[in-house]
Amino acid sequence: MNPNAIALGLDRVRSVAQRLELLPPAGITLTIAGTNGKGSSATLASGIYRAAGYRVGCYTSPHLLRYNERIAIDIVPVADAELCRAFAQIEQARGDIQLTYFEFGTLAALLLFRAAAVDVQVLEVGLGGRLDAVNIVDADCALVTNIGLDHLDWLGSDVEQIGREKAGIFRHAKPAVCVQKAPPASVLQRAAEISAPLALLGQDYHASLNHDRRTWHWQHLCGSSYAQLPLPRLAGRAQLDNAAGVLAAVAALQPRLPVAEEAIHRALLELRLRGRYERVGRVIFDVAHNAEAAAVLAENLRADSHAGRVVLVLGMLADKPVAAVCAVLKPLVKQVFFGSLPPPRGLTDERLGELASEGGMTGIAAGAIEQAFEQAWRAAGADDIVLVCGSFLSVAAIAQLEGKFGNFA
Repeated sequence: MNPNAIALGLDRVRSVAQRLELLPPAGITLTIAGTNGKGSSATLASGIYRAAGYRVGCYTSPHLLRYNERIAIDIVPVADAELCRAFAQIEQARGDIQLTYFEFGTLAALLLFRAAAVDVQVLEVGLGGRLDAVNIVDADCALVTNIGLDHLDWLGSDVEQIGREKAGIFRHAKPAVCVQKAPPASVLQRAAEISAPLALLGQDYHASLNHDRRTWHWQHLCGSSYAQLPLPRLAGRAQLDNAAGVLAAVAALQPRLPVAEEAIHRALLELRLRGRYERVGRVIFDVAHNAEAAAVLAENLRADSHAGRVVLVLGMLADKPVAAVCAVLKPLVKQVFFGSLPPPRGLTDERLGELASEGGMTGIAAGAIEQAFEQAWRAAGADDIVLVCGSFLSVAAIAQLEGKFGNFA
């Protein structure tokens, strides 16, 4: 395995994919990139196609509790034995080519999807787009959820550079969708350069709540529309926008993958994704780890009807914008417990507290993330909410404590 956790570039992984005869794939490919909302968009898209009767492969990252969550066929995570067989095939085929952890996973997903003869595969980009391993596959439709400042060391220091990296999943003359009303100019330029028809939220397609506030209306300038859709089963306006982008992608692929409105209704009602403003008893889990995601989390907290204070348990990685996240959340929390995440990327509780202070947030350095939660749970009153956020690692660590804390009731 490549000793580098991240090694962007397509030559290595493409070479192994060609040895395994994975390119081009047999099924239709929807590739999804973006700063936030990729996982929920991929989950909804795969749910729609499954409800429509298609055989569907879905590849997402990172996982929350088990690696198998990353690769699902017909909404079911693949079994350990299937994964092991795929990894063994990749190991044999790679020869002296070094592959990263993510490249192994991407190839395993493509192998398993081919073996299952999926009709459509939904591929979530891990980091960026242009040089991400999933980009060895030519997308039949590309969806960019949104573009914000994240992974600055790898993607660039501003949204124009990051936008161009994410637009790298676009393909010549193939439909593309962006879930952003005013995307960076670099996204528009890339689409124009390769003649990729780009649909933009608020211009080419629209999403709006109906008067009952329990249903919504989606409309595309091409003429298709749905007037009484159920709200996505994930909280927040951002999830409505993400769902609208998925429907734009489904509309673009409609000539090749027809989908009835009933399948869309069913998938919206069944949409589930752990760690996205997930409420379990008196605990809210949210994997928000950048300023844009923190703003969505703050919006959801303001709209929540719960009583009492919000006690925050925060654990974050060293490459995340700690001060920016804390500045957004500070007005909404009454007490904060900082928890350490594992090295090499995880911040210690003390260092996290130092960085948080730059965003105006102060709190208690409470040891490991589990210890931070235990202290927060004791400090919270019966009417208080304990919010766990900042990283997939933070949410995963505390979600596994549910039994110990009586289902967090």
